[in-house]
Amino acid sequence: MNNTFKRGFYTFALLGAALLSVQCKSDKKQTVETEVAVESTPLVTISKKAFGMTSDSIAVDQYTLKNEKGMEVSIITFGGIITNWTAPDKNNNYKDVVLGYETLAPYETNPTFFGALIGRYGNRIANGKFSLNGEEYALATNDGSNHLHGGTKGFDKVVWTASETQTDSTASLVLTYLSKDMEEGYPGNLNTKVVYTLDNNNALRVDYEAITDKPTIVNLTQHSYFNLTGDFSKTILNHKLSIDADQFVPVNETLIPTGELVKVEGTPFDFRTAKPIGQDINIEDVQLKRGLGYDHCWVLNKQDAGERSVAIAYDEESGRVLEVISNEPGIQLYTGNFLDGTLPSKQGGNYEYRTGLCLETQHYPDSPNQPDFPSTTLNPGETYKSATIFKFTTK
Repeated sequence: MNNTFKRGFYTFALLGAALLSVQCKSDKKQTVETEVAVESTPLVTISKKAFGMTSDSIAVDQYTLKNEKGMEVSIITFGGIITNWTAPDKNNNYKDVVLGYETLAPYETNPTFFGALIGRYGNRIANGKFSLNGEEYALATNDGSNHLHGGTKGFDKVVWTASETQTDSTASLVLTYLSKDMEEGYPGNLNTKVVYTLDNNNALRVDYEAITDKPTIVNLTQHSYFNLTGDFSKTILNHKLSIDADQFVPVNETLIPTGELVKVEGTPFDFRTAKPIGQDINIEDVQLKRGLGYDHCWVLNKQDAGERSVAIAYDEESGRVLEVISNEPGIQLYTGNFLDGTLPSKQGGNYEYRTGLCLETQHYPDSPNQPDFPSTTLNPGETYKSATIFKFTTK
């Protein structure tokens, strides 16, 4: 081989090796970039859009959490209201399963509290009064002579400040609100945070936190109306329901607790074994008569166990199953007894009698006036914490 040929051969070989090296590096870089892109693709996303303006010209946004399976949960900053929630049936068809409105205006009155965050105090307080450390407080009375769900402008009627957080497998909407001292009659500046977190297993977690600068009372909950059929013209009476509770809280004529805790055994309030909601709802019973159906708080079992399964609702036709998991001592079952066909449905027409059910995890009604009930008092230096998970499956 002459020198000229050798030099040409070596030059060609070196050039080929260099090109191969560059190509390998390029392929490797592309592979790494692809891997990074795949790893960084979230399983749950969060998006935002304008939802409207309140009557006093405050902008309201709607955030939608969506997971890889197709579940979507939409929440507005007004009242922290869940406006839409799609869940799959046994054939993997997704439908909206919560009652609500298409636009903002009806939510500003919202007498039924569709989808709302409830505070400072969920449920009723007798005569709108309670005493704390020897001082009596008078609250707004918006349910006859009683105080209901935080008053005339409770947490369901204010605009919350929103922010977003994400992990590899969840997306969260963080809502905060400062309830000022003596708002609706409650003492103390209450800093409140509620976090809605959707995961890829069709579970929505709701975490509540609050701190105060004066002794006060707190009892927060979520007031979504579920109809697992996905057809809001149908009632919820065929939904099968179980509640892990041996006792319930009986009420007087104005739905204020009598102070007793009564065993469910032998009563229409026994949901320890799943049964259709409509099975006993029209039985001649003084408690059902007072609530016009079920509108009562159940005393949940295993109260020292922290987060545990407390209720399961099932619609056989669609196959949808809703499990409620919570660390709260009570759950209020409300069966849409005051829906009267006057409120507009998202699906056209109006919401008729008993077309939605609420499963509101909470402390018992009127606890500040019932010394034997679990306390709802929050003092400075303490942090109120509560959690509830709504998990959808099918069968």
